[in-house]
Amino acid sequence: MPSTIRLILGDQLNINHSWFSAVDQSVLYVLMEVKPESEYVKHHVQKIVGIFTAMRLFAERLKKQGHAVKYYHITDVDNEQSFASNIKALIKKHGTRKFEYLEPDEYRLDQQLQSLANSLEIKASCHSSEHFYTSRTELADMFAEKKSFLMETFYRNMRKKHQVLMQADGKPVTGKWNYDHDNRKKLPKNHEPTPPKYFAHDVSAVLADVAAAQLPHMGRVDAEQFIWPLTREEALELYEFFLAEMLQVFGAYQDSMAQQYWSIYHSRISFAMNIKLIGPEEIVTLAEQYWTEHQSQVSIAQVEGFIRQILGWREYMRGIYWAHMPEYSELNHFDNDRPLPSWYWTGDTKMNCLHKSIDQSLEHAYAHHIQRLMVTGNFALLAGIAPDEVDAWYLGIYIDAFEWVEITNTRGMSQYADGGIVGTKPYVSSGSYIHKMGDYCQHCHYNVKQKTGEGACPMNSLYWNFLDKHRDLLAGNRRMSMMYRVWDKYDAETKSELLQQAGQYLDDIENI
Repeated sequence: MPSTIRLILGDQLNINHSWFSAVDQSVLYVLMEVKPESEYVKHHVQKIVGIFTAMRLFAERLKKQGHAVKYYHITDVDNEQSFASNIKALIKKHGTRKFEYLEPDEYRLDQQLQSLANSLEIKASCHSSEHFYTSRTELADMFAEKKSFLMETFYRNMRKKHQVLMQADGKPVTGKWNYDHDNRKKLPKNHEPTPPKYFAHDVSAVLADVAAAQLPHMGRVDAEQFIWPLTREEALELYEFFLAEMLQVFGAYQDSMAQQYWSIYHSRISFAMNIKLIGPEEIVTLAEQYWTEHQSQVSIAQVEGFIRQILGWREYMRGIYWAHMPEYSELNHFDNDRPLPSWYWTGDTKMNCLHKSIDQSLEHAYAHHIQRLMVTGNFALLAGIAPDEVDAWYLGIYIDAFEWVEITNTRGMSQYADGGIVGTKPYVSSGSYIHKMGDYCQHCHYNVKQKTGEGACPMNSLYWNFLDKHRDLLAGNRRMSMMYRVWDKYDAETKSELLQQAGQYLDDIENI
């Protein structure tokens, strides 16, 4: 009979965790598919199926290694659809003396499991997930005496602390910290990116369970050709493919968008990493090692841009999350309250950039960071969409979205609802940026070069409307001052036409 129960959440599938270093039959590992975790927002069907399948494969792996495992399928009759209820039932059944769990990454689950642990009459303890570079409080501690949490400062400190892309004299390799300026290129005309690597899982049985449990979901899935990695070995295989075939141009084209190509040169390793099939330290180590051995093919700008996303941005966002939750989830700097247009759930809009980005997300449960930030996020902010609705959409539609990393990117970087905790300015643009970085505008119903009148790109007038509406909150931001100088040079008639055009689009937003 097990004397200890250890809970493993669906995003804690780290086979290299110290828990599994020795087989002990007195320890029972418990994994659960429960409805509340699938229903608190409407998730993409690929996200639900992907997590469930990865969990099932992980449980089978533990069993093959000799560990004792209790797995609750979503349709099991003894599944009480609650972490607390299932754990208490197991403790009662086995007479367990100890309950252990790993640090959840989400505040909501952290509170739930703390409450469960405190309610038990047996010993309970929480342990590190052994996944991140940083502790929950490391970023807040680093900036304890500062007014703002600058990502670049954090990133450089992380490079120094972990000796990543560093020289023996304490300076960065090549003498430069950041190559972001070199990583903003549009795909050349007629350029065909390396085709992405797909897997081909048959997930029809899991999909049938999702249907039987009547879990709400969105998006599309090929039940016999599920493309995402679901085991550690597949995660490593996908990552090794990225290093060999894509890293050499990843940085240069990481911000580009293309009508025909949904992932371009992105690694698509984020889902596997966020459920902990593979860890950030090994990803960074392998990237630096690959660059060291292939410097004639891979420039420093490519590898630095990739490592910055993992060692810098990902850890930074987690630190912001734990420094500011739960208040962060309620911030709404601009008091935006407009409902999310229904076409965010279908892609049925005449704006081609949004149509393509949303339809791609429904098809693959994925969009890269510029599509999220400067297309779907940009429009939502310009249109004044309520941050709660934007959060729920992003958290649901993307296979790699978990609140600790989603909400800081969405409510912070994308929507500026935090008033500048994450970003130094709102990331908004007219249609010109989207036109500059891709070919969506060439295939659009609207004319990106037209600001007002029939067929004018909605992004153009909405951009100026946003600046005008929120001048009292933004005019003092030095990074916005140039655009306000441009706005002030417009004559009264031009301003009126732009604001009127924006008003018409907002009034008819469902048909835009």
